[in-house]
Amino acid sequence: MSSELLDALTFLEKEKGISKDILIEAIEAALISAYKRNFHQAQNVRVDFNTTTGSIKVFARKNVVEEVTDPRQELSVDEAHKINPQYELEDVVELEVTPRDFGRIAAQTAKQVVTQRVREAERGIIFSEFIDREEDIITGVVQRQDHRYIYVNLGRVEALLPAAEQMPGEKYTTNDRIKVFITKVEKTTKGPQILVSRTHPGLLKRLFELEVPEIYDGTVEVKSIAREAGDRSKIAVHAADPEVDPVGSCVGQKGGRVQTIVNELNGEKIDIVRWSEDPVVYVANALSPAKVLEVLVNEEEKMTTVIVPDYQLSLAIGKRGQNARLAAKLTGWKIDIKSQSDAEESGLYNGEAAQEEFESAEEEL
Repeated sequence: MSSELLDALTFLEKEKGISKDILIEAIEAALISAYKRNFHQAQNVRVDFNTTTGSIKVFARKNVVEEVTDPRQELSVDEAHKINPQYELEDVVELEVTPRDFGRIAAQTAKQVVTQRVREAERGIIFSEFIDREEDIITGVVQRQDHRYIYVNLGRVEALLPAAEQMPGEKYTTNDRIKVFITKVEKTTKGPQILVSRTHPGLLKRLFELEVPEIYDGTVEVKSIAREAGDRSKIAVHAADPEVDPVGSCVGQKGGRVQTIVNELNGEKIDIVRWSEDPVVYVANALSPAKVLEVLVNEEEKMTTVIVPDYQLSLAIGKRGQNARLAAKLTGWKIDIKSQSDAEESGLYNGEAAQEEFESAEEEL
């Protein structure tokens, strides 16, 4: 057993990166507990693991005293001198008390300790690997599901996809390959717990990074995302280089890039809009595909009043207010949408003046 244990410890140090010294310390500590438990001993003991031969011995540690009150813990000066004349008061004498059948107990204990430490080390490695991947995208395989979670196999660990993070209407079948966004990595008594999402806006951003090289290399920047998972999303993009078309880069040739992302999200509609530091331009862009006549800005309340043609009002607001809601979330501005006729009636907008201004600008061009 001794040589086999040493070989096992050497192998674990090389293959698993677990220090042999740490394992030996843990085995010695466990053997002390095993000795006291199995042999009903309460004295102070030390276990010595010989790293050369692999032998294991147990030593009782006793203090040298003038008068012995507890023979399990103490030794008189006379008894100490019989062992070695050089012992003095307050010295600690070690006496070997290794039981005859201690080898069997030692083997069982060492196996338990090594197994536990290997499990802990593997959990630590998995945790270290995935803690660095928080807020990143990963592909997994659907394993099983219950009323709380979809269990997604990520290779060395199983991730949890909570019901609240699952896309509405999306069906998950065993062995389906899905892309998920890692939202949280936690240490628990049962090992690393990894929570993932299919609804997080970060998933959309990472998908664009995968499909659009200009985003991945930083030529095009994702400024903001507003998402109602499974239904519709808006993403605002910007390019510092005026020669680069950020929207076109994301759409791709014949819409190929964005269509790949739409397919991954099972048909979720995606509006790609050009970001602008000018709220008038940004809010108008964010309300795409609706046409905007004018944007009135209230800087103090961070609010805008948007005027659209009468026939565009329902499009600007969107089904159940979705388009306006997503635009407000995307831009960070409150948006109040008014039809052209209502705006003219309340004096907010002069259609004729705006048309004259537009025609004058065209003549100058």
